[in-house]
Amino acid sequence: MKKITQRVCFLALLAANAHAATIEMDVNGLVCAFCAQGIEKKLRTFEATDDLVVSLERRLVAVSTKPGQDIGDEALRTALTDAGYTVKAIRRSDEPLSAVRERVQASRK
Repeated sequence: MKKITQRVCFLALLAANAHAATIEMDVNGLVCAFCAQGIEKKLRTFEATDDLVVSLERRLVAVSTKPGQDIGDEALRTALTDAGYTVKAIRRSDEPLSAVRERVQASRK
C-alpha cells in the first residue's frame, strides 16, 4: 500500500510540473522593434523556451516554457542584462501565454 501511495504522489507531482509555465518580466530599455527582435533571439536560445511575447508599450517580456521544463530567474536576468536591458521584476504564473498576448493587444486599443 505504501508503494502505491508513493507512486500516486510521484505521478501527481509529475502532472503538476508537466504543464507549461509563463514567466513575465518587466524590462526597462525596450525602445524599438530591433530591441524586441534581439530579446526574442536571445531568449529562444534557451532550450526550455516554447514561445514568447515582447511588448514595447508595456515594457513586458513573457516567456512560456515547454512542458516539464523551466528557465531560472537568474539565467533570464543575466541574459537580458548582458543584452543591455534592466530587469525590474520577474513573475511566474500558470496563465497561458495566449492570455498575456490578449492582455497586451487589449492595452493597445
